[in-house]
Amino acid sequence: MDQEHQFEDFLMSVNDEYRDFVTTIHKMVIQDGYDKVTISSSKTNLFSVKYTHPKTRRGIVNFTLKKRSFKISVFAANFAKYPDALNRLPESMENQITKTPPCKNIIEPGTCMGKCIGYDFHINEAHYQKCKFNCFQFNVDAESIPLLLELIERELTARRTAS
Repeated sequence: MDQEHQFEDFLMSVNDEYRDFVTTIHKMVIQDGYDKVTISSSKTNLFSVKYTHPKTRRGIVNFTLKKRSFKISVFAANFAKYPDALNRLPESMENQITKTPPCKNIIEPGTCMGKCIGYDFHINEAHYQKCKFNCFQFNVDAESIPLLLELIERELTARRTAS
């Protein structure tokens, strides 16, 4: 099955109230060059949709749709350029960050994958040292959508100005 049909299958599986959000993100990241889209499914995930840049191979966003949950992971490597957005995260989103595992290489260098290093940041007064692979993984819901859109837009802008 080709990529376009797979994306349509994914989109039709998403709850109606989130389809516009998914379509907006899809268009936004594709337009910015993150047009290598990998769509897969497994026993635990109905769909996993990953967006990467074909030249840099850097990921920007992953959607994960399960039977009872819908999550998005944002690879926000430039978070330090928009602390105001992080400081405005709703409590529910900050709680999701709190629950993610710490970055082993920040805490004790050499205890995780090679040169991998996670994110060391503050949200308001709280200090976090989190694994970059699931630090900014959030439930998609009405409360999170406006901030998710802002985070992704600001990350794309930061990446554009850095290159």
